[in-house]
Amino acid sequence: MTTHLFTHRDCLFHDNGPNHPERADRLRSVLHRLEEDHFSAVKRHEASLGTQDLLLLAHTPEYLEAIEKAAPRSGIIQLDPDTFMSPGTIQAALRSVGAVRDAIDLVMSEPGSNAFCAIRPPGHHAEADKAMGFCIYNSVAIGALYARQKFNLSRVAVIDFDVHHGNGTQAIFETEPGLFYGSTHQEAPFYPGTGRSSETGVGNIVNAPLKAGAGTKEFKVAMMDIVLPALENFNPELLLISAGFDAHASDPRADLNLQKEDYIWITEKLIRIADQCCDGRIVSAMEGGYDLVGLAESSEVHVKALLDA
Repeated sequence: MTTHLFTHRDCLFHDNGPNHPERADRLRSVLHRLEEDHFSAVKRHEASLGTQDLLLLAHTPEYLEAIEKAAPRSGIIQLDPDTFMSPGTIQAALRSVGAVRDAIDLVMSEPGSNAFCAIRPPGHHAEADKAMGFCIYNSVAIGALYARQKFNLSRVAVIDFDVHHGNGTQAIFETEPGLFYGSTHQEAPFYPGTGRSSETGVGNIVNAPLKAGAGTKEFKVAMMDIVLPALENFNPELLLISAGFDAHASDPRADLNLQKEDYIWITEKLIRIADQCCDGRIVSAMEGGYDLVGLAESSEVHVKALLDA
């Protein structure tokens, strides 16, 4: 298996302001870990820019126009209580979208390959017409819709193990039977307040919420009993991962207690399913994770599992 890394230095220049948890050091910490000798076999690529046509796959024209108009030429502006824009935000967000698109193009054209996109800002909270939860454009949802359009795929799946439910991805997918969204996350009313097990879309949405304080045992049960069987039954032609690492026990913004070994375990499980369903085609994109050490070590073992597949 060949593993590819997609990133771009533009992703460092999105600035949420002082003391904001979603900061450039997150990406720096991940990229630093991926410079270690073990990752010398990873093939590295600069992400291209996402385009308006790509964005329109998941977002409304009115929303995109509003974001363009809001973008500051200097300073920082606030879109919602958590989400900010600086002069570098749109370029960073377009690189994030471009990274996922580039990675999909590569794994669809190169048998026996997978990819990790080290990007920011994250995307899975962004809805068709709304920025929220640090997210501007929903890179993974855009990627799924792009893959279906360009490669004529009937079934594209997203698995999301971020501690926060990907409300944006769910909302974009929920009426589309050819798109599958499966998620473990801390249960509502924890942010963003969605992701209840009763939210099933047209049978293509599978949520397995976890109670505050849950750890390895509960996570594995949720995945093995609920999410992964549904994913196998869906039989995707491409698997995308919203790889948030903020369910790690050291993360200050949530109350789950996963360890880095849990990210090895779930990555290996997803690789096995992808091998069975879609010739190993996986594209993983970085979402949350706000403790720098926890984020870096979790990303490291996740990419190592992809590389060792």
